[in-house]
Amino acid sequence: MNVYDFDGTIYDGDSTLDFYFTMCRKYPNVLLCLPRQAIAFLKYKWGKIDKTTFKQEFYSFLRNVEDVGHEVDLFWEENKKKIKLWYYDEKRNDDIIISASPEFLLKPVCNSYLGIEVIASKVNPSTGKYVGKNCYGKEKVNRFMELHKGDSIESFYSDSDSDYPLAVLAKQAFFVEKNTIVRWDKNTFNKKFKGLLI
Repeated sequence: MNVYDFDGTIYDGDSTLDFYFTMCRKYPNVLLCLPRQAIAFLKYKWGKIDKTTFKQEFYSFLRNVEDVGHEVDLFWEENKKKIKLWYYDEKRNDDIIISASPEFLLKPVCNSYLGIEVIASKVNPSTGKYVGKNCYGKEKVNRFMELHKGDSIESFYSDSDSDYPLAVLAKQAFFVEKNTIVRWDKNTFNKKFKGLLI
């Protein structure tokens, strides 16, 4: 099987931010959450709160969206065109997407449109609260092993250094920048970012 990160890897942009800005345009009261989100961002940058807590505060905007599931479906009708064309050339039926983005946001495009499995952060679409841990960094490995222990990753693709823990599990890994794909030099990366494995 091949495993892919989603945002910035096979999707041109950040799907969570794209969905957020779409909701800001459709539901102006979403902007009422902006002060809360800004304060949380500053606290995160100052080391006062962790990433998961910050993201929960960011996702508080979901409480001001009517029928999130319906809005997600409409969002993908418009934005599935942002799936990068090179992915369709590589696509296999046993592909897996592993992403820190919310599961409720990615499931429609991955399961229904692309017809592949997705492992992502479990976030309550009504409250923005996490159910479990943020699917990021080493947690991506934990989630993969929970569901696919014993399976091997043939190729892994990502645009982020934070995905190194998954990259080392793969027989080969590739780093994606826009539409440029290069082989991930895991040996060089290990010397520079070995702390990600601790």
